[in-house]
Amino acid sequence: MPEVDGSYLVARTLKEENTECLFYLMGGPNYEIINNSEDLGIKTYDFRHEQAAAMAAHAYSRVTRKPGVTTAASGPGTLNLLTGQYNAFIDCAPMITLGGAGPIKDFYRGGFQEVDQVSIFEKVSKATFRPTSASQYPQVVSHAFRISKTGRPGPVYIDCNEDVLYEKINEKDTSIATRSEESSGPSGDSELIKKTIDLLANANSPIIFAGGGTFWSDASQELNEFIDNSGIPFYTTPMSRGVVSDKHEYSFPAARSSAFRETDLVIVLGTRFNWIMTYGNRINPDAKIIQVDILEEEIAHNRNVSLGIVGDCKQVIKQLNDEFNNKNLKSSRWEKWRENLSVSEKTRIERVEPLENSSQVPIHPLRLCKELREIMDENSIITIDGNEILHYGRQSIPAFLPGHSINSGPTGCMGVGLPYAIGAKIAKPKNTVFALHGDGSLGMNIQDFDTAVRHNLPIVVVVSNNEGWTARVEGIRKPGRELGFTRFDLIAESLGGYGEMVDDPKQIKPAIERAIDSGLPAIVNVHTDPTARAISKFVGSKME
Repeated sequence: MPEVDGSYLVARTLKEENTECLFYLMGGPNYEIINNSEDLGIKTYDFRHEQAAAMAAHAYSRVTRKPGVTTAASGPGTLNLLTGQYNAFIDCAPMITLGGAGPIKDFYRGGFQEVDQVSIFEKVSKATFRPTSASQYPQVVSHAFRISKTGRPGPVYIDCNEDVLYEKINEKDTSIATRSEESSGPSGDSELIKKTIDLLANANSPIIFAGGGTFWSDASQELNEFIDNSGIPFYTTPMSRGVVSDKHEYSFPAARSSAFRETDLVIVLGTRFNWIMTYGNRINPDAKIIQVDILEEEIAHNRNVSLGIVGDCKQVIKQLNDEFNNKNLKSSRWEKWRENLSVSEKTRIERVEPLENSSQVPIHPLRLCKELREIMDENSIITIDGNEILHYGRQSIPAFLPGHSINSGPTGCMGVGLPYAIGAKIAKPKNTVFALHGDGSLGMNIQDFDTAVRHNLPIVVVVSNNEGWTARVEGIRKPGRELGFTRFDLIAESLGGYGEMVDDPKQIKPAIERAIDSGLPAIVNVHTDPTARAISKFVGSKME
């Protein structure tokens, strides 16, 4: 049998785990992981900053439901992956992070770039590993993929030490990677399923609230069938946007606040009662709550629930739909409730129409969102990043397919929009990919527009450029808020892409169309109103 080294075994196992691409920034000791991956047919994408590489890998997982894989050099290079790892961890996204590290034999001697990377990554990883022999790589890497994808997904960190990567061993002496050909998540308790439908039968204003668990369990078909069958209005978290299309007849996104305030029963599918839901307090305090989660410890965390069902969302939704049919319930029983939400929806849409059609200069962000929305088709993918524009965009731009609307999620991490768009374009190269960006957040990873150019990834970045961080508010001190009007369009041109500046609302759509037609990575830099506020409540000098 031939001799192989640890780098080859890492790459070979990545290939066996059906890894399609690798996100990285070059450096030692990981060179040969990249070379071997390329030799085995894995596409590799090098970035200008490790943070952007990790964020792109995260977006890749958000679009494909497959673990994104990233790697970087030892010390500072690997630590630059940390923000992306943290974001994926809070987002419950599967990722494999291969951190370059100095030789184990030099630990505790002050070796080059020596730092305990495993301990640093431990708090933002579902699991961490430090193989001490090259022979362990097949089993460890395969196990990392399994951990990353099963149960509640999450990123896994593997410390790849120089002396272990370079160690040469006989191929027959390596560990064996073990895998399951098929598997499924756990079903819910049948008695609790029956009790759920019994409670539903007595509800007057039920809603379904679907979270990331429905996305990661690939429950789109099951959830669509349950909603079609039951007639229950539904809402989603940012991660699960598009699991059921926003154009569905039982979708009333603009009436979200009314629905949560007036509901008397909520079926919560695979999401946490975290700050986004004000720890469950957004829901009517008298409403009955049925919470479904694959992680038992999340049941009733921050909010009392009537029933807690531990199980995989895909399996549990199917059980709920079957039991609903067994009870011979009819969707017509909630027709009045749907009508009420429809009226509320139309009222709120009419309220923002003047801003969406405004001819003001500088341009109102909602006019920008409307023009972009009208260009997008149902297969378009959009990433949204910033502060004001994040709130405007997520409220006014619909999602039609799972994984096609991505924003910063629970962390509120800025700088993700451009790297997310790159990762999404790599995941689905035939789809038009937009990044709707604030100017502040775009400046955080603008260097990786060059990555899109070098790898011929024609994304379209649309900037809501309000000249700074957050909205400008008279009488409120915001140190560091002012950035001036940055010419991102000229940066795009200088890096070999397409750039255009827009200050007339009538030119937004033609400019975006020209950007698409250019076939290049593009930035459309739109001058928007610095005083437009998506969030308008203040306490003292602090925005809520």
